[in-house]
Amino acid sequence: MDPRKHFSALNIIHRLIKEKVQPGDICIDATAGRGNDTLLLAKLVGESGHVTAFDIQQDAVDSTKALLAANGMTERTDVLLKSHSEMGEMFEENTVSCITFNFGWLPKGDHNIFTSKSTSIPAIEQGLKLLKSGGIMTLIIYYGKETGFEERDALLEYLPTIDSSRFTVIEMPFVNRPNCPPIPIIILKDL
Repeated sequence: MDPRKHFSALNIIHRLIKEKVQPGDICIDATAGRGNDTLLLAKLVGESGHVTAFDIQQDAVDSTKALLAANGMTERTDVLLKSHSEMGEMFEENTVSCITFNFGWLPKGDHNIFTSKSTSIPAIEQGLKLLKSGGIMTLIIYYGKETGFEERDALLEYLPTIDSSRFTVIEMPFVNRPNCPPIPIIILKDL
């Protein structure tokens, strides 16, 4: 097995999510992308839970809906053509178990469309309010080429300012991988 695939940012994040999310939970995929996080969360929350996914690209919404339908998960999910910065309007504070973010561009999509610090940081701030005690927020920062550096830098500057008396923020950079490796980050809301 290729250790790079086994220890990818996504695999690390998914392992942590599997430890935290339980049947009946309410979860948010803040950046639906191709639907992989949405599908994982839908399986974990079971029939009694619910997942809402957000994306600003119709291509992402369509891909996510198709993946969920192919896996029989449409009843426990909503996929919305909305910005993640609107999630605070749809959920009550302290009710969400898990929120996932993948910052950057849509895989196999238009690289001219990508997340931005102007919506990403407000979305994280809203998410922190939505998380229930013991909840988890995961972030993967994808950057490279001519996009994403500004957002990466803004996020890495913002994250240390999160209230350490209420949240634990863990950054797990791949320090020996070339070509702008993604940066996985975990935020845990203290009990």
